[in-house]
Amino acid sequence: MKASDIEPSWNGVVKFLHWLVALLIFTQFALGWLAATWRLSPTKLDLFVWHKSIGMVVLALVVLRLVWRLATPAPPLPAAMPAWERAAARTSHLLLYVVMLGMPLTGWVINSASGVPFKIFWRVPLPSITAVDKHAAEVAALVHFSLGVLLALLLLVHIGAALRHHFIRRDNVLIRMLPARTLSK
Repeated sequence: MKASDIEPSWNGVVKFLHWLVALLIFTQFALGWLAATWRLSPTKLDLFVWHKSIGMVVLALVVLRLVWRLATPAPPLPAAMPAWERAAARTSHLLLYVVMLGMPLTGWVINSASGVPFKIFWRVPLPSITAVDKHAAEVAALVHFSLGVLLALLLLVHIGAALRHHFIRRDNVLIRMLPARTLSK
């Protein structure tokens, strides 16, 4: 096998950020649902602190990932991938980034517009980014929920596409994002 036969993999930083953000996003779905449905109690408030705090961590990690991604070129997609599939991959990744940024930002607007002081992990004060405004908080909450639904759909497509590449197309698209994996043909 020649070195040119092996498709390049994502670098370790991108892999780490990908899987960490994925874990945190799935945690956020659970925390958000629990916080919203829990009866009013100190536990409900704690669930919201965890949800908001992890949301701010996700925002920071996604910004870091975007900066890293802009500075580090992506490995090329498989040569045999049709143009429509390349366009779909680019579009879905762009939408994922937009939603991964939009979710914590709309959550921040909800918190700010609600006039509720907040400290990330009970320690770091989060400044308000908008004036107290009940209507703005309601609109932001609707957008936040809608983005959550969109994110769930995008993740189904993303995971489904990765599994399709692995099990049906039998290419290295999924393998090159797995931690501590090297590619072989």
